[in-house]
Amino acid sequence: MQRKAYVTGTAALLAALLAGCTSGSGDKGSTDDANPGDAGTATAVAQPGKYRTLPEPCGAIDRSTLDSLLPGVKQIADQDQRDKAYQGEATLTYDTDRKVGCRWKVDSTDATDHLLVDFERVVSYDNSVSDDTQAESLFGEQQTAADLPEPQVSASGSASEPASGSPSASSSASAAGGESKTTVAPSASASSSTKPSDSSGNSSGNPSDSSSGSPSGDASADLQPRVLDDLGDEAFLDDQLTSSGSTAEQRTVTVVFRTSNVIVTIEYAEQPTAIGVAPDSKEMQDRARNLAAELDDVLNG
Repeated sequence: MQRKAYVTGTAALLAALLAGCTSGSGDKGSTDDANPGDAGTATAVAQPGKYRTLPEPCGAIDRSTLDSLLPGVKQIADQDQRDKAYQGEATLTYDTDRKVGCRWKVDSTDATDHLLVDFERVVSYDNSVSDDTQAESLFGEQQTAADLPEPQVSASGSASEPASGSPSASSSASAAGGESKTTVAPSASASSSTKPSDSSGNSSGNPSDSSSGSPSGDASADLQPRVLDDLGDEAFLDDQLTSSGSTAEQRTVTVVFRTSNVIVTIEYAEQPTAIGVAPDSKEMQDRARNLAAELDDVLNG
C-alpha cells in the first residue's frame, strides 16, 4: 500500500509539471503575439515633411524675373558687373539643408531696389508632431507678427477690407530712430503722395489716370496687407511705406508662403531717388506675387 501511494504521488507530480510546461508555452505564445503590437505603438511617429532639401536660392529666379524686379540691372553697362548683379549674394547659413537665402541690391536712375529670398525647411523634433504641423505653427506666428488688418464684412455678407471712410493710412513711430511706418490703406492710392486729389475733391486721393499703375476707387482695397488664398498651402502679403526725416519714402512688400514643411519669405523694397515720390504699391505687389508663384513652382517642380 505504501509503494502504491508513492507511485500515485509521483504520477500526480509529473502531471502537474507537464501542465505547468503546457501553460508556460501558451503564455509565451500570447506574449509573442502582443510584442509586435507593443513595439509598433512605441515606434509610431508623425509623418516627415515633403521636402528633405532646399533649392539653391541665388539660382532659383529667372533673369527675366530679376529684370522686372530690379530694373536697374539692365542699365549696368559693364557685362561682368551686370552678371554679378544677376547672381546676387547668398545669405549666411550654417545648414544649407535647413535654411538658405539670397539678396540683391541694384541702383537705377530712378530708384534703388532690394530683394531678399529666404527658404526655411522646418523639421519637428517631437515624434508626435509632424514637420508640416510644426511649419504651420511657425507660419502662424509670422502671420500674427505681421498684424494684418481684419477684413470687414459687407452688407452682402462677404468679407472685405476696411471701408474707404477710414483714414488714408495708419502710422506708428519707431522707438529706435523716430522712423514712421505707414500701412497702405484702401482709401489712398499707392501713388497719392506724388499726385494731388482730383478736381472733384475726391477724398480718396486716387489718381484718375491709369499710367500710375494704381487702381482707382474701391479697387485700392485689394492692396491692403492680407491673406492670399492662391499660393502654396497658406500665404499672406504685407505692404509697408516708411520714411525718415527728409529721405525718400521706401516701400517694402513682403510675401510669405508655406508649402508642406518649407516656408518661403520674399522681401521686395524700393526707394526712389527723388524726395516725395512713393513707389507704386500695385506694381510692387504684382512683381512680388509673380516671384512667389515662380518659387512655388520651383519647389513643386
